Amino acid sequence: MINKKLILCLLFFIPALAFAQVTDYNRQYFNAKQLFREGKYNLAMEAFKPLIPYASNNQFSEYAAFYYALAAHNQGYNAVAKDMFNQLKTLHPDWDKMDEVNFWLGKVYLDNKDYFQGIKILASIKDKKMEKEIEALKTKALAPVTDVETLKMMREEYPKDEVVGKALVNALAKDMADKDSRALLETLISQYNLKRSDYFPETPKTIHKDTYTVSVLLPFMVSTLEPTPGRKRNQIVLDFYEGMKLAADTLAKQNVKISLRAYDTDRNTEKIKTLLKTDELKSSDLLVGPFFPEENKAIQDFSLENKINVFNPFSNNSDVIGTNPYAFLYQPSVETMGRKSGEFMAASVRKKNCIVFYGTSRRDSLLAATFVDKARERGLKVLGSHRITKDNLGKVVGTLATATEYDEYKYAKQFTLRKDSLGGIFVASDDALIYTKVLGAVDTRGDSALVLGSEDWLEQTALELDKYSSLPVAFIAPNVSLTNNPYLIAFNRKFIRTHGRTPSLYARMGYEFMLFAGNQLHKNGAYFQESMNKEKYIPGYLTQGFNYEFSRDNQLIPFIRFRHGKAVLLDKR
Repeated sequence: MINKKLILCLLFFIPALAFAQVTDYNRQYFNAKQLFREGKYNLAMEAFKPLIPYASNNQFSEYAAFYYALAAHNQGYNAVAKDMFNQLKTLHPDWDKMDEVNFWLGKVYLDNKDYFQGIKILASIKDKKMEKEIEALKTKALAPVTDVETLKMMREEYPKDEVVGKALVNALAKDMADKDSRALLETLISQYNLKRSDYFPETPKTIHKDTYTVSVLLPFMVSTLEPTPGRKRNQIVLDFYEGMKLAADTLAKQNVKISLRAYDTDRNTEKIKTLLKTDELKSSDLLVGPFFPEENKAIQDFSLENKINVFNPFSNNSDVIGTNPYAFLYQPSVETMGRKSGEFMAASVRKKNCIVFYGTSRRDSLLAATFVDKARERGLKVLGSHRITKDNLGKVVGTLATATEYDEYKYAKQFTLRKDSLGGIFVASDDALIYTKVLGAVDTRGDSALVLGSEDWLEQTALELDKYSSLPVAFIAPNVSLTNNPYLIAFNRKFIRTHGRTPSLYARMGYEFMLFAGNQLHKNGAYFQESMNKEKYIPGYLTQGFNYEFSRDNQLIPFIRFRHGKAVLLDKR
């Protein structure tokens, strides 16, 4: 017979035990929440974990899963967070906090650079009070995205998303050389009621003068120069300035008056800062320089503060001019050279595949990457892009000239990379160790693959000019003068008559630059950029010319080859 007292005791304790279980859930959840608030996310995850499974008397399942995912995200465990947020959406689709889940899940996707999925998740949020937070989240996530094509696809998918549209505006504003891009930029600026001057830099109304002052800030190193006819350490700078002086004389005969002033920077940043404090420099109409990177910031700051245009005559680095609307590169930027080289290669080779070799510098990497992007866009198949160091130089020959068959005289007649199977080879380096290896391998192969390199190779002594005539080699050549150019013949005579020696490349560059800049000042005034931006093509004298249409570096790239020892123009883009 069952003891009645025992039954009564059991009946008394059953509700008490159930109540104790509920109390345990409460205590455990609030303990876990406290750990989360204190930033002890790893401990919080452990505390939330047993609360996640559904139970009829567990009212914290959804909250525990949410905070478990959030704690994982705060520790950088985005894969764990994503899985838990998605699980929460699947198991509890009607939970009243689902907008918060989607907000954080969208953030996880954006943090992982899965922009399309992140924006899609955020678009599902219904709570209008969260709009500002969502906009701030997307704005921050999309700020680093600079690829225009990616943003265009994003806009096609989400045409009403203003954050996506504005991110596209920012990307388009960084490269306005393409007409279609500029047209789209104008459309978006109008659509979002943006301030046009934020994207199209506005300069003061131009000023016309009888005489324009051009101030040259270069390391002439006058105090260290020896009075001997031998080559000086800074001969490049001296030759460039000698060319400028001859051009100023030529311009004067055409009634274009230039007051040319030379300031010796001595490769000393403190001296530059002292020079830039003078009223004399503040009266300049155009600054030219510097030569060394460490001198650049002071000159750029001075240019921007005093609204004086400045040309860097030697650099290809677009970082040199930054966002200063008064700053220009006389040379094409690395990005421009890479892009135009990709277009040229795609248009010039019959076999639509190529290989890229590049050196260890940032410039080489950027040049190679820009070329690859444009080449692929234009339909070329890039079989490989190889970074070459002193330790892996053998990779060039290994890739191009590993023989698999020999003729009766033991000469290679077939290779791992089949002969005549390659359309082109792009060499994004001026390192003679790299380009001579490439050209040697091409010579060994004896096929028709077009090698594309830099005009700077011609200034080095690694190979004789006749070697370039015998191999299928083309050059990116913004500064090369064709030998049959009558202006070149006249300049050479004038330089020899004045200095008793033949002019170097840098003397020709100085002459061409001063003619270009002097004529822009004479024609369009001190603030020549507005008019220059509207010209598709500006003729050169010694070179093929210039294109600064909606750009601050020279967009015109000639490509040449040597035939019978003479430079021949293949194309200009």
